Amino acid sequence: MKVSKKVAGVEYAIRDIVLAARKVQQKGMQVDYLNIGDPVQYGFQPPDNVKQALIDAIKNGENYYSTSEGLLELRQEIAKKENAKGLSISADEILITNGVSEGLDMVISSIVEEGDEVLLPGPYYPPYASYVRLHGGNPVEFAVDLENSTPDIEDIKSKITPKTVAICLISPNNPTGVVFNEKSLRELVNIANQNNLYIICDEIYDQIIFDQEFVGIGKVAGDSPVIVLNGFSKVHLMSGWRIGYIAFNNSSKLDALRENLPKLARVRIATSLPVQHAALESLRGPQDYISNFVSEIKKHRDFVIKRLNEMPGLSCPNPKGAFYAFPKIEDKRFGNDKEFVTKLLESKGVLTVHGSGFGEQYGNGHFRLVYLPKMEILESAMNKIEEFVSQ
Repeated sequence: MKVSKKVAGVEYAIRDIVLAARKVQQKGMQVDYLNIGDPVQYGFQPPDNVKQALIDAIKNGENYYSTSEGLLELRQEIAKKENAKGLSISADEILITNGVSEGLDMVISSIVEEGDEVLLPGPYYPPYASYVRLHGGNPVEFAVDLENSTPDIEDIKSKITPKTVAICLISPNNPTGVVFNEKSLRELVNIANQNNLYIICDEIYDQIIFDQEFVGIGKVAGDSPVIVLNGFSKVHLMSGWRIGYIAFNNSSKLDALRENLPKLARVRIATSLPVQHAALESLRGPQDYISNFVSEIKKHRDFVIKRLNEMPGLSCPNPKGAFYAFPKIEDKRFGNDKEFVTKLLESKGVLTVHGSGFGEQYGNGHFRLVYLPKMEILESAMNKIEEFVSQ
């Protein structure tokens, strides 16, 4: 039977690698899972008032379809949040989605046609390339200085062609923890304006920042065609509830997109209404749980990065945000990065993700791990990785 050739380009290394881990477990070896960027799986939970808001919504009969664009009160609260970061928008510029992934799919399918090109920061979060390919486009990686958290502006300029339609940014970045500063964001917006390109900026980790103030793209957006993607999975610890949003900057260049993209929202009906009430409470209620979460994760980061840089054959930049480390494999005796990750899993039971799964050009020769697990698990995993690279 026929299968669409479009799905051939769809990959998700972060979850694909789990299949190998299951085989290792079946042989009786315990596996330390350092592959999934899901705080909730590692014991962090949304606060009780947010859980109660979900329960109350269900009990109060809020179990029907919401409007396709999302609950008005939630969109108003999101607009306040994004405006505090620099945008100047109303609830009408917000569209609630089933996680950032659905929002990304909607945006890419609305702007990409056969042969179009989309610039992605190398390395990048895998669904960006997958959705671009799924809709007939070609992902093009641009270089990022991981030590200094800066995009290579000249490399970006050299890769813009008549087929380029958008520049995608992920700040803080998955998989590297890179956080772009105001100067870099301004340069990227200027390049987009000069070349009539959309800017799609994923800010899902916007409050998980360790060493500096976060600057959202809204601060430098002006009236440029900027589309912000964000959600509640990471900062608000609601990963399994699948809720995110698209925020359109107040730009006349986005008028056609603002008119047409919501058709996709209507086709997929709506986002879970009880979950929208929980998201509303997560924005309106006490926020101290976020700072407590980030403070704990910073301790994890400091421990893991120190340990990794003490190991022979590895080097790792200090991530500025999110909860990922992206070490470089300096020692070539392990083969390529996928072989490194596979051998580490099979010999030590530590599951990480090969860097080439985040883009062949700039992810190659690295691996990604999350430092969300409890400290005792991280210490055990670091000991096993050190044993592996020292053998």
